[in-house]
Amino acid sequence: MKQSPRSLPPGSTLGMLGGDQLGRMFAIAARQCGYRIITFGDPSDSPAGQVSDMSIPANFSDEDALRKFAAQVDVVTYEQENIPVPTVELLLQHVPVFPGPELLRASQHRLLEKTSLRKIGIPTANFAAVHSAEELKAAVANFGGDAILKTVTLGYDGKGQARVRSTDDLEAVWKKFAVEEAIVEQIVDFSFELSIVASRFGDGTCAFYPPVRNDHVNHILDVSVSPADSISPQLTADAIQIARAILEHFDVIGVLCVELFATTDGKLVVNEIAPRPHNSGHLTIDACRSSQFEQQFRAVSGLASGNVEMRSPAAMANLLGDHLFDATPECWSAVFAMPNVHVHMYGKAEARTGRKMGHLTATAATAMAAEDLVVAARRKLRG
Repeated sequence: MKQSPRSLPPGSTLGMLGGDQLGRMFAIAARQCGYRIITFGDPSDSPAGQVSDMSIPANFSDEDALRKFAAQVDVVTYEQENIPVPTVELLLQHVPVFPGPELLRASQHRLLEKTSLRKIGIPTANFAAVHSAEELKAAVANFGGDAILKTVTLGYDGKGQARVRSTDDLEAVWKKFAVEEAIVEQIVDFSFELSIVASRFGDGTCAFYPPVRNDHVNHILDVSVSPADSISPQLTADAIQIARAILEHFDVIGVLCVELFATTDGKLVVNEIAPRPHNSGHLTIDACRSSQFEQQFRAVSGLASGNVEMRSPAAMANLLGDHLFDATPECWSAVFAMPNVHVHMYGKAEARTGRKMGHLTATAATAMAAEDLVVAARRKLRG
């Protein structure tokens, strides 16, 4: 049955599955407008729990806890794609959940995701399902002897994937992956990576932020810039068309992000989709009239879209534990003294290598100036 969100006024209670930083920023945006937030799945000292009205630290398979949660909220959304689909299906018996389970199911399984996208004419890298070392060898050979092997589930920030070549010991690689099914993807010859964050509302209205150019280090997003000179008007139009097709195909109510490669011949290829706000969209908090998190709570609350227009060019730099190990009070003072640099910390107690602890956003007259400013600010934290 098709879900349609009902209009929820301030004072209503919004449920969030997951308590990490995306839930935190959703809660901050919604509470600013007078909504109550109950977080499910993480304790009160989680990033989202710290700014929510209540946290329920139960397992996603705890059906009694899920029913009690559903009885306390007016609508439910989620902040990560690894929420079990049965959790959403159970909640749907008691309370609306947006986006629905079909987008969630597709986004958490790489083979299903790419198959679904191909069915609606959206370009992806060529791929093959593999279930054995022999199939892995055949797929890599078919893709010219050089490809990417990925787990079909639970991979993010470069985890669960490896570049593989016919000259490798593929028997050993398959044994190390220790999975029954995986996906092999052909290498895409691309110039740069980009993403587009989009939202869709109960009346079918869609809103699209300008695409963002993304630079990665060690498979983790490092810096995002918008608007980027490298993203032409044609690429922007193509990205919007792709995002709209996905929103409409899955009947999305909420926010999603589409990660893409811009190929050397000027085309777009979808890498993956995220059924939620995205790291590359964090700059919308400071650069746009309505952030990706405001768009999320507006959509699931049955409200109209906000204004996604950019107020100024911007750049975002992730803060990993690596960037903070040597940050002294004097370093932080220097960053806070920089005009047009905005600090966002996620409330995580322990800084670890590769762990996302926060981000910096810089706004400026040009995207290049914003990028220079945010990188300089982060450099100050490293002494």
